[in-house]
Parts: sequence; C-alpha cells; structure tokens
Amino acid sequence: MTIKEQLIEMFSNRQAKVAVIGLGYVGLPLAVEAAKAGYQVIGIEVDSNKVNLVNQGKNYIGDVKDEELNQLVSNGKLRATLDYSEIQNVEVVAITVPTPLNKTGDPDMQFIVSALDKMEPFVHQGMLVTLESTTYPGTTNELMVPQLTRNGLKIGVDIFASFSPERVDPGNPIYHTQNTPKVVGGSTSDCCEVAISFYQTVIQNVVRVSSATAAEMVKLYENTFRAINIGLVNELAIICDVLGTDVWEIVNAAATKPFGFMPFYPGPGLGGHCIPIDPSYLAWKLRFHNYRAKFIELATEINGHMPEYVIQRIIRIFNNLQRSVKGSKILLMGMAYKADIDDVRESPALDVMILLKKLGATVDYYDPHVPSIREENHSIQSIALTSDKLNEYDLVVITTDHKKVDYQLVIDHSKLIFDTRNALQKLGYKGNNVIKL
Repeated sequence: MTIKEQLIEMFSNRQAKVAVIGLGYVGLPLAVEAAKAGYQVIGIEVDSNKVNLVNQGKNYIGDVKDEELNQLVSNGKLRATLDYSEIQNVEVVAITVPTPLNKTGDPDMQFIVSALDKMEPFVHQGMLVTLESTTYPGTTNELMVPQLTRNGLKIGVDIFASFSPERVDPGNPIYHTQNTPKVVGGSTSDCCEVAISFYQTVIQNVVRVSSATAAEMVKLYENTFRAINIGLVNELAIICDVLGTDVWEIVNAAATKPFGFMPFYPGPGLGGHCIPIDPSYLAWKLRFHNYRAKFIELATEINGHMPEYVIQRIIRIFNNLQRSVKGSKILLMGMAYKADIDDVRESPALDVMILLKKLGATVDYYDPHVPSIREENHSIQSIALTSDKLNEYDLVVITTDHKKVDYQLVIDHSKLIFDTRNALQKLGYKGNNVIKL
C-alpha cells in the first residue's frame, strides 16, 4: 500500500491525528469541526492565553458554540499547545495563521514563514500539510513545498501539500465552516486527492480545482470581486452626494432587477481581514509580471478614502450648523467592521475615530459586541447607551448597524444623527434629525 493510500484509509476511519496551527477566526472553528468529525485534534498557538482558554473549554470565537468546544475538550478530542514538536505525531497539519500587509502595502508572510520554520524539524513522511491562510498565487509551491521537502521527502509521494482557502464570514447565521463549500487544490494531482479525502470527512461540500495556485487565485478573486463592487458603490455614494440624490434609493431600486445585478451597499470604508487586504496580494504578485491591476488599485484607493469622506461630510454638517468639529462631542455607534460581531480588524470606525480626534473632537463609542478597544498605549471602553448619555453628544455617527441596538432610543435622544449604514431606514425608523451617507 502506498503512503497516499495509507493516508486516505486513515482519513476514512478517522485514525489520523490533526494539528491546526493558529487558533483564531479560521483555525479554532476548523479544529472544532475536525474534532466533531472524529479526529484527535491538536491546536498549536503562539498565544498562551488562547491555549489556556481552549484547554479550559472556554470559547473566544463567535462562530464556535461554547457547549461544543467544552464537550470536545472534556472528551479529549481537542486540546491546545505551544509545542510544535507535537507535529511529529500527526498526519495532517492545517496552517491558518494571519497574512496581513506590511507598512508598504506588500504581503507580510512572516506568520506563514514562522509556522513553516517551527514545524520543519518535525516534518515526516506520511503527512498532508494544507495551507488555508489567504496569500498570493504561488505561495504553496514556491514557499511551502521547498521547505517541506528539504529533508529529502518527495512531494506527492512521501508528503502531500495543498491549498484550501478559508471562507469565514463572521456572524453569518446560515453559513459556517462545515456547510460552506471548500475549494481544494494540490501541488500535484495525488496531493489534491489526499487533501480532498481529508476535507470530505470534515466539510459538507468539497470543490476540486486543478492546482494549489488555482485555489489561491479563487480566494483572491472572491474578495477582489467584493472589493471592486464595494468601491463602485462607494464612489456612487459620492456621486449621488454631488448630484443631490439618495444613494440608498438608487441601489434599492436597481436591486429590483431580477437578473444581471447584485446589490452592494456603501459605508464608511472596508473592514475585516479579507476584503481590504486580499486584493493587494494579487496586485503585488502581478507587479512581478509587469502588469498593473488597475481595477484593484482604483477600488483600493476609493475604499481607503471613505473614512476621510465621512469626515468631510461631518465637517459639512457642522459648518451648516455654524459650528466647528473642534471642541464638539461625537459618539460613534459601532466599532466592529460589520453587524453583530466583535471583530474590529481593519474597521473603518477606528480610522474615523482617529481622524475626528485629530480635528479636536471628543469621541466616544458604543458597541455591545466590543466592550473595549486598544488605542496606542491605553484602552477605551464602550459607553453605556442611555437617554441622558445620548443627550450629551452633538452628533451620533452610525458606523455599524447592530441589530440589538435600541435605535428608537438613539433617534429620540440624539440631537443629530449621521447614518453611514442606512441602519435606521432598514429597521423602519425615520426622523428629521437623520442625515444619510
């Protein structure tokens, strides 16, 4: 029996052990699903606090059910560690570490490189290593495979490598790790077969593509599609402002077309780990081929400008009142980048807060899902939302449309509201003190 056949058999009877490197928004849900599927799962983390929480059965990710994590830990199906040497005892390694941009806007591969460096001494024959971190096309074959084969192992024969992009949508009530279709591409055909045989035991629907590079490209296309269309509608919001029309009316009317149109909605900017960042990975890679990704660059410019546009609108609001932003008191409603989650990564609300403070405003925030945020060297706490507190602010800016917020309270006790998310109209509330993006 070949090594490939041995692995496939081990997956079918759940005898394989699985290590997940990185227990964040992608890794912990994947570890939980693999453990639920019957595997012994080890989560490897550099954050000792996360390791301790997992081993205590305490959840810190919104998309993971508290009782499921606790049960899996109690039953010995899932545990966490700081020790990379555990990899010598597993058959599957899934790498789910962050892939941010550096200060120059180029891909920052330090977390992938670090994970590969730390696991290299423990890489052995009879392993599947699958990368789920979003990255530029070519990473699996150009970066990961050479490191996995340094000790003489042959790719597709002794050891198997694949790319399978994460498709996490925090807070989505319908689609989660297990029932979101999983794209898989391998470094070789046999690599892909081994990877699919694993993922099919954990994920409901697995989609095979021709190569790891194709799988990497799929992820970037998905997020570039969203980034470009959001850039288009954000520019539409600016155009509608110039022409004196309501962007929300335009988009909602266009959305009644039953074919050839998909509605996207404007906002104060892009947030989350994927959409503001992933298109830049593709644009960066293409520069090595002397090609400019013009759509991506333009959308990035427009979306990146939206927090400043929000500030310009706020300045105009205060000018119309013959007042100055400097010395005013402003409340931001929502720090998370989307509704009803605790994720503030790349959130445009953070940029809006910083820009307002630079203009001399006193800025507070309210977010029921984000009790505190770090700003430079200190922590800022979410305020308690009361009628008396709302009366203190010259302007309330809705930067996230949380469903649990009592917006009637906000309308009744705010002097002026700048609704960048159209949250009030979507919830059926109206008021003369409301200005829309």
